Amino acid sequence: MNATARPETVPSGATGRGRRGRTAGRSTGKLVVTEAKLFVRDPLGSFFAVIFPAALVLILGSAMPGFNEPNADIDGRKPIEFYLPITLALAIGTVALVNLLNTLAADREKGVLRRLSTTPVSPIRLLVAQLAVNVAALLAGSVLALLAGRLVFGIEARPNVPGLLTAFVLGSASMVTLALLVAAFTPTSRAATGIGSLIYYPMLFAAGVWTPGPLMPEAVRRVADVTPLGAASQALQDTWTGDSPQPLHLAVLVGSTALFGALAAKLFRWS
Repeated sequence: MNATARPETVPSGATGRGRRGRTAGRSTGKLVVTEAKLFVRDPLGSFFAVIFPAALVLILGSAMPGFNEPNADIDGRKPIEFYLPITLALAIGTVALVNLLNTLAADREKGVLRRLSTTPVSPIRLLVAQLAVNVAALLAGSVLALLAGRLVFGIEARPNVPGLLTAFVLGSASMVTLALLVAAFTPTSRAATGIGSLIYYPMLFAAGVWTPGPLMPEAVRRVADVTPLGAASQALQDTWTGDSPQPLHLAVLVGSTALFGALAAKLFRWS
């Protein structure tokens, strides 16, 4: 009797698909690394994503009257503590609709994207790389902002950490895919800036940057709840105080990310 084990046979098609999958994964990883290097070399983009949230917290806490003082109307807590989640939402909107949008539009205008079209890079891989790099940068900037609030102003919040992280990642993904959608079809930086501005400022209002959610009229608040940045801001505020994000806000963020991402991939053009 032959005791030699017979090697397991693998269909050639399955082997080919596996190789293609591994090759695609490696090429996407290399693209993410390349985009990260380009991101770091852009001082404006790095500032808004990594430094801006912490700088805004420090400015508000130091310059706004009473922002760093205990307030009896809010159980002796400091107003800056409640504004921190809104600051994070502001950073998400600014990085996505100002920095990322203008960068991609400028790349198209300069012919950078046209040159990329001659390589094996697909639109989906480029969009995934941009999404990964910008969300990671926003995460780093937000951690820095939270540390600044704690070390400089003594903020002692007890957030729902898993919920806060989920809200932040989904909010960032939603706004970044929205920026990618706009950048997918705008031919010039000027067009991207115009369209981005028309979206950016109403989004900031929905996020409570100028009028906090509880002070908004009920009808306006309902509209804000179904906008990506408004849902992200409210989810961040809920989890910051230890609660769980509302299902409506999570559904808005997941749905908008899927919708914007699919449309961006479908409508994307290299030139």
